[in-house]
Amino acid sequence: MGDTSVKKVESRHSPKGEMGQKYLASGVRVAMRMWEDEPPAEAKPASTRDYETVGFVLKGRAELHLEGQTLLLNPGDSWLVPRGASHTYKILETFSAVEATSPVATAHGRDEHEAPKGAKA
Repeated sequence: MGDTSVKKVESRHSPKGEMGQKYLASGVRVAMRMWEDEPPAEAKPASTRDYETVGFVLKGRAELHLEGQTLLLNPGDSWLVPRGASHTYKILETFSAVEATSPVATAHGRDEHEAPKGAKA
């Protein structure tokens, strides 16, 4: 029999991380987080993470600087940042997005190290 646990997380009760992210539901291998109404900000120094990220833009616009490429993220766009890829974000317009990370980004604080606001993983 498979895992039958059920988890619901109400956004208004979700904890916030040091980079401004709101932690949503998470499992053993994947976690969700949300960036909500992030103000325009210049790109910070690029960073790498030991997890991969897929995201979906809810509103606003941002540039994803990824391994020497620049991708414009608009509402309805989704993206992938591979594990270990050098990247940073420049927020162009007030930005909201949902991301999933695998493995779970919050394990052992791997989500918070050396990542200033505006340079989200």
